[in-house]
Amino acid sequence: MQGVGFRYTTERVALELGLGGWVKNLPDGRVEMVCEGSRERIETLIKQIAESEMGVCIRKTTCHWEPPTQEFQDFCVEYCL
Repeated sequence: MQGVGFRYTTERVALELGLGGWVKNLPDGRVEMVCEGSRERIETLIKQIAESEMGVCIRKTTCHWEPPTQEFQDFCVEYCL
């Protein structure tokens, strides 16, 4: 779901939870997020987004869990070219 404030709300909550990674809009209208941290905190992020006012526009969430890479120092909004 691409909407005003979605990426920035995601960034704010992720930073509050101490997560690393990024969120960006994709050209086809989807939003992609890469997030690193404890599974509990990542699940909290997903839950808080789903329960926010923007959550009503989310049609589908797909998660792929992988071992952490430790490459992220913070969480930010990225932009597609």
